[in-house]
Amino acid sequence: MAEHSEAKGSKVFLGVVAGLGGAFGIWALMAFMTGLASTNWQVTEMMRNFLIATNNIGEYETLVDFYTHIKGVEYLMAGAFFVAFPIYFRYVNNAPEASQAKAM
Repeated sequence: MAEHSEAKGSKVFLGVVAGLGGAFGIWALMAFMTGLASTNWQVTEMMRNFLIATNNIGEYETLVDFYTHIKGVEYLMAGAFFVAFPIYFRYVNNAPEASQAKAM
């Protein structure tokens, strides 16, 4: 009985995640198409507008100005690593006993 309940719960979870993923995919596609339509269907112009809007394209007079601009991105990447690596390490080391190789 517990196995049936557990299988049903996992199917419901999969359905919810698939529904959210589908909704997000439709939203992203609509946003992409709207962006393309606003730039006369030119992908490169849309990307240029995005980079300008997010302040990734700019003129920097010194190396210090440029480094100050990219420092925040470096901190975000380091933070993501410090969060993701322990999760990955725990996942790798908690493998089920049945899937581990046995020495003779």
